[in-house]
Amino acid sequence: MEKGEPLIRTAELSKSFGENKVLDKISLDIFEGEKVVVIGPSGSGKSTLLRCLNLLETPTEGTVWFEGEDLTKTKNLEEHRKRMGMVFQHFNLFPHLTVLKNITLAAVEARKQECRKQKIKLPKKQIVAEESERARKLLARIGLEEKADAFPSTLSGGQKQRIAIVRSLAMNPKVMLFDEPTSALDPEMVGEVLSLMRELADEGMTMIVVTHEMRFAQEVATRVLFMDGGKILADGTPQEIFKTPKDERLKSFLSKVL
Repeated sequence: MEKGEPLIRTAELSKSFGENKVLDKISLDIFEGEKVVVIGPSGSGKSTLLRCLNLLETPTEGTVWFEGEDLTKTKNLEEHRKRMGMVFQHFNLFPHLTVLKNITLAAVEARKQECRKQKIKLPKKQIVAEESERARKLLARIGLEEKADAFPSTLSGGQKQRIAIVRSLAMNPKVMLFDEPTSALDPEMVGEVLSLMRELADEGMTMIVVTHEMRFAQEVATRVLFMDGGKILADGTPQEIFKTPKDERLKSFLSKVL
């Protein structure tokens, strides 16, 4: 994999909630095409790190760069966020909108803004039709095309999460951020979500995944980060992290989860 400039870079990134320091001076480079899986005990700062990467949480100190731009200073944060797909633990689908509308809502708005910026006059009906067609193709890819006009309340947890992933893909992101995407699912639904994530990895999508799924980390990650106490204590290949761990805290953690 060609290195070049990192797609995402953090420098001395810290985040505190009152007296509680959740992230402690994290400096990290993530390159295009990497599949980075973040593991560690609950409360170690994993999800906060992910949420600081697209400034859903504002860092207390430090800097986040994405595609060479400092997100802590940019005036175009929403533009950058469009290229950072985010999948949450609890799906975050709009219950009053159909599956199709959930997928196309942000994509249609982004297309309208892009047309305005480039002074292209396209009827709203045409934009909606084109984005709906794309959304239906994405639904077909995950075998849920017949759910286009259904509402989220009629879906299983696994279906909701796959639709949440597809909603992010509809924005053509440069990187996908997954915050414990399977932790709210029944065990039999976990596989269908991980299978879609494996497909994305195989297609070359840059991914940062916070998860407790150790098998997924071993099989899919190009790189694994182990966090505890707001710090990255180990950073290496799955082989280095799982087979030949050097950090004592990591060894202790793995002894409990493997």
